[in-house]
Amino acid sequence: MLVDERRNKIRNLIIANGSVKVTDLVREFQVSEETIRRDLTILESKGLIKKNYGGAVLAQDYNQLAEPVPPVKLRQSVYFEEKNAIGKKAAELLSEQQIIILDSGTTTLCIARNLSHLQDITVVTNGINVAEECCKNEGSSIYLVGGKLIKESMSLIGPQAQNELKKYSANYAFLGTTGISLTKGFSTSDLYEAEVKRAMVQAGNKVVVVADHSKFKKQGLITFCGFDDVDMLVTSDQTDEEILKEIEKLGVKVIVSSTTAAK
Repeated sequence: MLVDERRNKIRNLIIANGSVKVTDLVREFQVSEETIRRDLTILESKGLIKKNYGGAVLAQDYNQLAEPVPPVKLRQSVYFEEKNAIGKKAAELLSEQQIIILDSGTTTLCIARNLSHLQDITVVTNGINVAEECCKNEGSSIYLVGGKLIKESMSLIGPQAQNELKKYSANYAFLGTTGISLTKGFSTSDLYEAEVKRAMVQAGNKVVVVADHSKFKKQGLITFCGFDDVDMLVTSDQTDEEILKEIEKLGVKVIVSSTTAAK
């Protein structure tokens, strides 16, 4: 097992259980106690856990470091025309009989609003409002992953959602993001949400991030993927062209929607 893979599994165990013991991890991964303690030190340096005598616990204050996320009903009205234009442009990538993953969020909700022209499409999502919107298209099949409900975002997160997403293989995975940094990649403000997004990235044959102009040059608490994990970025003509050129140099196809046409 690779080092990064082992550390990801340790992190998932701590997320699922709240704490771990070094002795249990030694037995689980068949490595030395020194190796496990080194793994825990690395995870602690990232702010994900806090080591204690004999093991580690999930960091209790990581959410305090992040900006509070406004309720989804409030966020829906912010940059609505821009997000709707992005949603329309993203939906143009799709054809009938495809399987897609839609992340929770206000911009991915706009993708859901623009799928009515597609018949026999399968949608997998962790967003309750996204699933509800997709129900308006009678030609769609909808799978809602389980997990803990975050009322502010109407999203389902946690180990249950992660494990369910591992079962899927989708033509496209569409993800929202809290921030986009040229040095750090794509980020979110919640550790559990980041884990679900990582599972979506793994499940998508093509990974598409959708983001309005406000998400650029911002950095959330946790990076969930880098530019090498993303195939396309759909944004609007309100985004700084120089930033988009730099992202294209990193190998990501940039698709720009027109906000003028959307009005």
